[in-house]
Amino acid sequence: MSRVDSVIEVIKFIEEHLTEKLDLDIIANVVNYSKFHLHRMFTDTVGLTIHDYVQRRQITEAAKLLVFSKKPIIDIALKAGYESQQAFTTIFKAMYKESPLQFRKNKVFYPLQLEYKFNNHLDLLKEKPNAKREILLATKADIPLWMDLVRLVIDGFPKLKEDKHVKVLKHYIKENSAFIMKEGPIAIGIMMISFKTGSIDFLGVHPLYRNQGLTQLFLDKVICELLTNKQISITTFRKGDKADTGYRKILKDFGFAEAELLTEFGYPTQKMILPKELEGCIDNE
Repeated sequence: MSRVDSVIEVIKFIEEHLTEKLDLDIIANVVNYSKFHLHRMFTDTVGLTIHDYVQRRQITEAAKLLVFSKKPIIDIALKAGYESQQAFTTIFKAMYKESPLQFRKNKVFYPLQLEYKFNNHLDLLKEKPNAKREILLATKADIPLWMDLVRLVIDGFPKLKEDKHVKVLKHYIKENSAFIMKEGPIAIGIMMISFKTGSIDFLGVHPLYRNQGLTQLFLDKVICELLTNKQISITTFRKGDKADTGYRKILKDFGFAEAELLTEFGYPTQKMILPKELEGCIDNE
């Protein structure tokens, strides 16, 4: 069994037992791996620890119940694996920036983490990576592939609503400012930019391909071809946001510097800018 096959089996077990108490010890025992090996394999493959994946999935399902059911909050807390409503409220507020009661009153659900579904990608991963990957203009025909990838990177985009995103995407496609990289029948990288403001308005890379330099390729495209002579910016999580799975660090590692604090769609974010001295083409790995 390959590493990805093993991770898929772990994810399957987690998804089938989301309403139970889950931790690394329990999962490692079930799948017959050492805790150290399982932790490293899972994290290296999908970019999240098992603890983070489980917590984010359980909190997401709890948020769904808050909006679409009338179950008491304490029952939802217990179903999400918490021993008290207070413990659940503390974690929920750190992730969603609202208490469970406020979230329920607002009646607007959005996922913190959707299930990772990789089964239809396995054959591609077993093949030699395409050496001629291209970043192309996205078309309306690419929208289904685009949205499949959005669901895999939803953890980086708080309060994203699929219907609204599709509407915005169609506008960017019309303006020739939506870009996609495909591997066979799937999207492995997507990006929307604003030629007017110089901002990268959306950038997502398939979790299983993040170690293949795709983010760097997209930034090269932006810096060297698309937004030359522009102050390049992007927004991300604020420092210390518990909901951030590492997006802020990735941008910092690429040289982006902190700028003003913002609130987008009611969520606290921060603008990051690429200093002028770094706005040269980044060497590909």
